[in-house]
Amino acid sequence: MTFSRPNLILLAGLGSGALMLGALGFQHIGEMPPCKLCLWQRYPHVVAILLALIGLMVPGRRWPLLGALAALTTAAIGVYHTGVERKLWAGPSSCTSGDISGLSPQDLLNQIMTAPIVRCDEAPWELLSLSMASWNAIASIALALVWLAAAKHRI
Repeated sequence: MTFSRPNLILLAGLGSGALMLGALGFQHIGEMPPCKLCLWQRYPHVVAILLALIGLMVPGRRWPLLGALAALTTAAIGVYHTGVERKLWAGPSSCTSGDISGLSPQDLLNQIMTAPIVRCDEAPWELLSLSMASWNAIASIALALVWLAAAKHRI
């Protein structure tokens, strides 16, 4: 079965929309506030949704290609976030815990008082041993492939 360019763009845009709704559901219904990296993963999805709207109204390969870029951007942030959660590399200092050895009690108290509420290096939810960041990366790579399929279509 083959899909038309508009249907592929619609599918990709709806996919980003569904991921955004899922993230907002976890945040507001599941009471899991997002960390900084979680928020960073949302921005490219918003861009992809806007590109889908434009791509449905304006011909051209640039819109699906930009949509693929947006999907790959959020996938890359998701992979980075997954690495931070699994302690493969350090995350932004503003949302991960640092080494506390050698800190005086006053320095430790200052670090605690200035620490963010939500840490990037702890996954609050997992399914099949994959965090939300991991699932976002996987889904976003699939969406990038849909965008690229739309770009392949002649207008």
